Amino acid sequence: MARPITLFTGQWADLPFEEVARLASEWGYEGLEIACWGDHLDVRKAAEDDAYVQNRLDVLEKYNLKVWTISNHLLGQAVCDDPIDQRHQAILPAHIWGDGDAEGVRQRAAEEMATTARAARRLGVDVVVGFTGSSIWKTVAMFPPVPPAMIEAGYRDFADRWNPILDVFDEVGVKFAHEVHPSEIAYDYWSTTATLEAIGHREAFGLNWDPSHFVWQDLDPVGFLWDFKDRIYHVDCKDAKRQVGNGRNGRMGSHLAWGDPRRGWDFVSTGHGDVPWEACFRMLNTIGYTGPISVEWEDAGMDRLVGAAEAVNFVRSLAFDPPTASFDAAFSS
Repeated sequence: MARPITLFTGQWADLPFEEVARLASEWGYEGLEIACWGDHLDVRKAAEDDAYVQNRLDVLEKYNLKVWTISNHLLGQAVCDDPIDQRHQAILPAHIWGDGDAEGVRQRAAEEMATTARAARRLGVDVVVGFTGSSIWKTVAMFPPVPPAMIEAGYRDFADRWNPILDVFDEVGVKFAHEVHPSEIAYDYWSTTATLEAIGHREAFGLNWDPSHFVWQDLDPVGFLWDFKDRIYHVDCKDAKRQVGNGRNGRMGSHLAWGDPRRGWDFVSTGHGDVPWEACFRMLNTIGYTGPISVEWEDAGMDRLVGAAEAVNFVRSLAFDPPTASFDAAFSS
């Protein structure tokens, strides 16, 4: 059952793709979860250009790496978001931003998410990880009062925009793994339930389990794995550390930058936070998850060259296989 340990390249997109592959191989990773930005993967080229696809695969082979997933968080975010503003312009390629007209941005982002599915298929990849965006995340503060009809409309908007994208995923035999994450349509337990209901639990749409987002919301990442076991299509290993309890630091972050000690929580290198990793890996064994374990490295207080090298060894020490027989089986022999 040995699951490959991969490195998500999103936080490394300032480096050339081959340099990230070289580093990951030296550290002992078995593959990459390739981000669709920087020079790491151009999905339009991958969907149409055989030579481009072969080049990506050749680079991986050169460093004894494989790819099981690609990720397109940035474009996915723009599919449903409202408002679309300067934050999106900063993360989107120019051909998606265009003239900045909000609905045009959403439609172009949706078209390219469908293209991402086609690119994944040509790379031999079965899962695309990403965000969905949300037209109702802006209402999470609850004031002015939010009528239920507004929330219901938000889930309908998600379904209307994502079902055509998922039709393409079905067409090419690829699944989408949505990262349950604040600012998305599914950001906690019950919003995940509502999101799945909104699209009729269609099989093309599943979940990317990243426990760092559960920790600071006081959600149980282990129980989530059990309850949504048939929808866990991918696993990202990222950690978070709570810094509340002093009467000053709040869960909402206070508009403070990552790494500021006044924040109520922060992302930290895998193994340095409050995620109960051993219990999580035991539950992954229990639900039979056999896909990649991908390190998503984020820590404002640690050098990434140190943290990513350490993280792969930490994960490998805990991602043990389940037993092949019950420990008490010998008693009946």
